[in-house]
Amino acid sequence: MTDGIAIVGAGGWGTALAVMLARAGRRVTLLARRTEQAKRLSERRLNEEYLPGITLPPTVKVTADTEEALVQRHVLLAVPSQSLRETWIRLIPLLRSTHTVANAAKGLEIASGMRLSQVLEALPSPVDPGRLAVLSGPNHAEEVGRGQPTTSVVASRSPETAEVWQDLLMTPTFRVYTNDDLIGVELGAALKNVIAIGAGICDGLGFGDNTKAALLTRGLAEMSRLGVAMGARALTFSGLSGMGDLIATCTSRHSRNARAGRAIGSGEPVEAVIAATSMVIEGIPTCKAAIGLAHKAGVEMPITEAVGEVLFNGKEPRIAVAELMGRGPKDERGAILGS
Repeated sequence: MTDGIAIVGAGGWGTALAVMLARAGRRVTLLARRTEQAKRLSERRLNEEYLPGITLPPTVKVTADTEEALVQRHVLLAVPSQSLRETWIRLIPLLRSTHTVANAAKGLEIASGMRLSQVLEALPSPVDPGRLAVLSGPNHAEEVGRGQPTTSVVASRSPETAEVWQDLLMTPTFRVYTNDDLIGVELGAALKNVIAIGAGICDGLGFGDNTKAALLTRGLAEMSRLGVAMGARALTFSGLSGMGDLIATCTSRHSRNARAGRAIGSGEPVEAVIAATSMVIEGIPTCKAAIGLAHKAGVEMPITEAVGEVLFNGKEPRIAVAELMGRGPKDERGAILGS
């Protein structure tokens, strides 16, 4: 076993991480799902489908052979959230107790409502839960791949594991912090995608900056409410995986979730929006899972509920907004705290 990094998933995020880490001198193996994809990436050094215009450094080894990839001690998972369980099952027979694992996907498993670290922990593997971590923050793949400065956060049950991944991932353009609030970091990363769809819907309806500022502020409040009910710290949602990622995802031209929301707000059917991209719009399955968690915890999440009505029940976006605006009056402090 060598002290390099195996990145599982050759989509946009996995490719961007491979580019960033290789430029910083790390030993990187990029594990693609399909042999033909690995061959194409290896030969062309470009991921035209998921990260066009960014060249893969020659030091990145690309393979579809899981056993070859997992000779590296550190495993970084960069697959869509709804594929994580299947991917982890495929990796388990080749994992060792000496591996450390970080998950870079953001979402909730729709079938179970689990956070993604819970999915990993629920399946018996040689990797102790203390050797699992999650990576989150305002990190669009397109900008990370181009070496534009950003910050991120690594969370783990174990401070030592978080520090290992902090050291591995820190580069001159990618500053990494640690956080021991695993629940809060994961929920912030997942729930902001739902709010970003809502922000996009508002754009598609032609609303302006006031609307978006209000939506982000109230969206952050309901993210925090659910997080606290599930054992997270409220302060975490003011950090990189909460407010930071929320701002980036709701305002960026790179955001798939906001882009999907804009199309829906402009009148395109939800099914057509999903079919129009080969990439996963993580906020859609996360919205369904989040609504289930909110009901179970007895937490009000009106924006998330409104987005769900549009996505899953065919409600007209303008009607959903009118209903949000027509809710009963509240004191702001009580609304922030959820009372």
